Amino acid sequence: MTKAIRIHVHGGPEALTWENVDVGDPGEGQVRLTHTAVGLNYIDVYQRTGLYPVGDLPATLGMEGAGVIEAVGNGVEGFAEGDRVAYAMAMGSYSEARVMAMDRLVKIPDSIDDQQAAAMMLQGMTARYLLKSSYAVQAGDPILVMAAAGGVGLILCQWAKHIGATVIGCVGSGEKAELAQANGCDHTILYKDEDVAARVREITGGEGVVVSYDSIGAATLEASLDSLRPEGVFVTFGNASGPITDFNPGALAPRGSLYMQRPTLATYTRTRELLDGCANDLFDVVGSGAVKINVGQTYPLSETAQAHSDLEARKTTGSTVLLP
Repeated sequence: MTKAIRIHVHGGPEALTWENVDVGDPGEGQVRLTHTAVGLNYIDVYQRTGLYPVGDLPATLGMEGAGVIEAVGNGVEGFAEGDRVAYAMAMGSYSEARVMAMDRLVKIPDSIDDQQAAAMMLQGMTARYLLKSSYAVQAGDPILVMAAAGGVGLILCQWAKHIGATVIGCVGSGEKAELAQANGCDHTILYKDEDVAARVREITGGEGVVVSYDSIGAATLEASLDSLRPEGVFVTFGNASGPITDFNPGALAPRGSLYMQRPTLATYTRTRELLDGCANDLFDVVGSGAVKINVGQTYPLSETAQAHSDLEARKTTGSTVLLP
């Protein structure tokens, strides 16, 4: 039997259970793969708690992984047994092995190892659409990145710096500030101790930033909005402090006719063409050395509950990988 982490009820990390599952054989358009590494993301927490619905329970969580194809079903094209593959936005990665549709898979280039792939698919492709689609960052743009020392944050800061942006990162500690600075941040702000918007204005000569990338949510809403220049863009792509509720769009007007977006990776990878374009851009920038994937910590897959606890307590830095 194969082992997997599943939930039978929504709740805290204790709701995650390590149990036997029956994987079965791949059907039409499906493959069976053995995981070599599994990514941990905050969306997993939202699904565990019930903030994001997952459908019927019990359910195997996890949205990202890397592994080797061990069997292919009928109608599978472009993939074969033995291929190293990775994916994101396909729930069920918290398992030693799984069956899944081929339409979310991409082949891992030789320049990328399995832990890198598992750590970067969801977070790295998120950084890619943020920088190139949510707001097309140009050289010289001042930008604000909340949670700059997190998984998405470290990739986003490096990539933005590679483009030529002036990167301002918000972090929660001096240690995280040093990490963010080593990964592309020109300036860091300790959001617990400093007035974020005031510091942004100081850094930008009073103008503000062109975009704020905010994965924190409710706790940093006002700081993000107040840091933007007229016609600036507020991109809220996560809820680490809780979701933004009862937002009044009228608040965008007096701050300078601001724009607001709530994007998802699923939208920006909804077709094979979009998925391949996003993944290939990511593989290229990582393969070139311009962006390095920081695996800050690993846990055995069986200890996923501890990984969730540490993630929610903001004890982790960079990306977290679970090892089957």
